[in-house]
Amino acid sequence: MANRLLSLTLASLAALSAAAAEPADTTLRPLLRYDAALDVWGSTGDFAPYYIMSNRHGRFTQGDGVMLDLKAERTLERKNRFEYGFGVEALAGYQTGVDYEQYDPETKAFGMHSCSPAPVWLQQLWAGVKFRGVYLKAGMWENSGSLFNQSLGVGDLVLSNNARPIPRVAAGFIDFQDIPFTNGWVQIQGELSWGRPMDSKWLENHFNYYSSFLTTDTWMHYARCYFRTNPEQPFSVTVGMQHATQFGGDARWYHYGVNTSSDKASLKFRDFVNAMFPWTGGSSTVSGDVLYYDGNHLGSWDLRLRYRLPQGHELTAYMQSPWEDGSGIGKLNGFDGVWGIEYKSPREKDWVTGAVLEYIDFTNQSGPMHWAPGDLPGTQVPSQATGADDYYNNMMYNGWAYYGLALGTPFVKSPIYNTDGYLRFTDNRIRGFQAGAEGWLHPTLNWRALFSFRTSWGTPLMPALERASDTSMLVEARWKVPAVAGLYFGGSLAWDAGKLLGNNFGAMVTISYSGKL
Repeated sequence: MANRLLSLTLASLAALSAAAAEPADTTLRPLLRYDAALDVWGSTGDFAPYYIMSNRHGRFTQGDGVMLDLKAERTLERKNRFEYGFGVEALAGYQTGVDYEQYDPETKAFGMHSCSPAPVWLQQLWAGVKFRGVYLKAGMWENSGSLFNQSLGVGDLVLSNNARPIPRVAAGFIDFQDIPFTNGWVQIQGELSWGRPMDSKWLENHFNYYSSFLTTDTWMHYARCYFRTNPEQPFSVTVGMQHATQFGGDARWYHYGVNTSSDKASLKFRDFVNAMFPWTGGSSTVSGDVLYYDGNHLGSWDLRLRYRLPQGHELTAYMQSPWEDGSGIGKLNGFDGVWGIEYKSPREKDWVTGAVLEYIDFTNQSGPMHWAPGDLPGTQVPSQATGADDYYNNMMYNGWAYYGLALGTPFVKSPIYNTDGYLRFTDNRIRGFQAGAEGWLHPTLNWRALFSFRTSWGTPLMPALERASDTSMLVEARWKVPAVAGLYFGGSLAWDAGKLLGNNFGAMVTISYSGKL
């Protein structure tokens, strides 16, 4: 089913580029938009509170800091037949360090060293073109293709707004496009991309080197394909799948600080194809057998049911179901996933313009154990059990994270919190909920509030001896200065309480300015 959906995305690109004709717009548009922001925050913990850190594209991680954010971009407009766009964003500032544990094989002792983000880095740098309904982009840009509310919800399970953008090349539909011969009743949206994570030095600097493995210089593939019924009707359905892969790379296993074995991939063109269509098994120089599909595959089934009331209010029920292999694709992982309801107001500046309530459950994972006879040649147990999916983890790859932050939902505790130098997810068997709302108290003052509670039982392969819980909250306001167009002042208060993330209180103040040329 996954292969059919992704093949249809590719096959439809050429047809829709001709079918999705858009009228030319001769009106002048701004050459570019520019933004500048200064963020200052502080907290009582080593890390920023959960809601200051999470779903902000990896900008703020440490407990205290000051950050200057400068951005200029020309977006790809949808209304013109041909468009070009580009963008650049740079961050500069200071964030406090966090002590991580490392093992020294020469002294055979553990030590602590401080790690903090670079004082300057490029957040975005991209260029793209669009012809009718199809676009091509290259570079780093912040993800905006999720079906789900990234501001009020827990974040997309596959590719959320949590981590920094990964350099990649992507082609897809700029928006949902009518499928030919359906008279507008069925639309399609999709994307194919390949990327190269650039966090190898970060991984080496945060790794313990005592007894685990480290994989650097990896590649990434991402694809999605969605179908939607006519959105002009009161009732609309959107359904589809996402698929992501980590592949290639240099895997090294360590035991008491000694590199005991390595497995370095020699990439060929077929490896990029196999990342999209896992047709063949991958060979491992460690085991010597062809046992596994190439790369670390994961994805989700996505479903949205939207109903528009006569007054324009919208109610949406949705579900996102994760998968790591065939058992999850076949929905053998029970109730696992995100289940949510969302409200949208028809008025742009209502007291409550949107609200979300989500329940998340990752406790099934297709059963409590995994057993594959091929793992142990000569075994007398020929049957198999396809459980213990271990979401976001893999036997040869570090967790599904970038610069320590989950690429999927941050509701699963990110590896950056592991100050013992372990680079995988330690708490993916979770259950909890999140509530969020936003609106306008005044035409110049908007607000946002978030609340969540979660409990973790560790992972399927490493269950926790005691469950750990966390409660997190955020209240945030943003004031548009009437006397100066484009000038905003904002403030946030955030709390964490519990054993999972620790007790933490923090505040952030933001001054920003936006304009157009």
